[in-house]
Amino acid sequence: MERTLILDCKEKEKIGKEVTIDGFVQTRRDHGKIIFLDVSDRSGIIQIVVHKDKGDVLHPQDVVRITGTINVRPANMVNPALATGNIELYCDANGKVEVLSKAQELPFDMGSKDLNLQLPTLLDFRTLALRHPKIKAIFKVQSALLDGFRKAAKDLGCTEIVVPTIVAGATEGGAEVFKIDYFEHKAYLSQSPQLYKQMLVPIFERVFTIAKAYRAEPSVTTRHLTEVTQMDVEMGFTEFEKLLDYLEEVAVKMLKHATDECKEILADFGIEEIAFGQIPRLTLREAQELILKEFGRDNRKEKDLTPQDEIDLCKWAKGSHKSDFVTVTHFPTAAKPFYTKPDPKNPEYSLSYDLLFRGVEILSGSQRINDYNQLLESMKSRGMNPEAFELYLQTFKYGCPPEGGFSFGLERVTMHVLNLANIREASLFPRDMERVDIRLNS
Repeated sequence: MERTLILDCKEKEKIGKEVTIDGFVQTRRDHGKIIFLDVSDRSGIIQIVVHKDKGDVLHPQDVVRITGTINVRPANMVNPALATGNIELYCDANGKVEVLSKAQELPFDMGSKDLNLQLPTLLDFRTLALRHPKIKAIFKVQSALLDGFRKAAKDLGCTEIVVPTIVAGATEGGAEVFKIDYFEHKAYLSQSPQLYKQMLVPIFERVFTIAKAYRAEPSVTTRHLTEVTQMDVEMGFTEFEKLLDYLEEVAVKMLKHATDECKEILADFGIEEIAFGQIPRLTLREAQELILKEFGRDNRKEKDLTPQDEIDLCKWAKGSHKSDFVTVTHFPTAAKPFYTKPDPKNPEYSLSYDLLFRGVEILSGSQRINDYNQLLESMKSRGMNPEAFELYLQTFKYGCPPEGGFSFGLERVTMHVLNLANIREASLFPRDMERVDIRLNS
């Protein structure tokens, strides 16, 4: 018999009919001569009632094929938490149970609603932990964020591009770069897709990419990974204020798409609805003045926002503007990468911006320097060798329009949409100083 997806079992024409489902045994509950199973596939979970003589061989995570009849559950047995909560699959004497793959004894109980284990254990058994519905749901949300980002970028007329991760020079400069042996030469893992997306502006005008980026940052915190996924947009023939409009548009569309697609998951995680009010815009100095006025901390000499500043600014935006977002602009030029354009009105500050969401920065970007000679001077002032960026500089030597862009961190956005405690929870296979799949010190 042809396979039926679990979610399709609730269709009216399936009631009272025999179907075959394939899936994984999630839980087993014994009641005398009857066994209740929760079985899942890619579409959902269904309760199965099977006689003990047929189901006694089954255990959690066994891969099974079960044939039985779809019945409506009694009113007092309906489970409103499940999309299939009003039906069950009854495997009687005429039904069939087939084990497609036998699971060994599990190292921990997968049957609880929340898999309350230490994060190192969840990562040591990553491929098993990811099967748990609550953990798998994180990456359903992440998938929706990716989809929402792509849709929003395409709405702006951007062409999707694929960029290299092996590069000839450090994108951002500094020491936080992984060097690799490249045959008889030295190369690096890319810190950002930045330079390549800029190179493609004269070709496509507007581009976007979803790319891996690597930072050799010696930090073991809840917010740092050595490998992250960036969602980047770069646009030509645009100016600073329009870039602010575009970044806010993409952020809102991406998050609205994800929340619309994943309502049930967000409710299960107890996540408050996102406030999509008018997004306030502040320069860094305006933000620091506001922090002093509203929260009594004087950080006006700082070159960046502190983590507590980001939290408080979002608290203010939520209260004053009904927005979970704040856009902060004009960070000091010296603190930004070489390609960031200084504000012509006050070159000490740059035409840069961060987007804060629920207390943390989820996006950064800027208008870029598009003048060849100005770009050379910016590189030299930072002690960089322009000869190491020959291919990149061709873009500007032979004409590049005014342009700029922005970048989201996928894992960071996922983390803060779901209010996760650690960014590693938002990475399928996280890399940090202590782990590349397995613990490096084990």
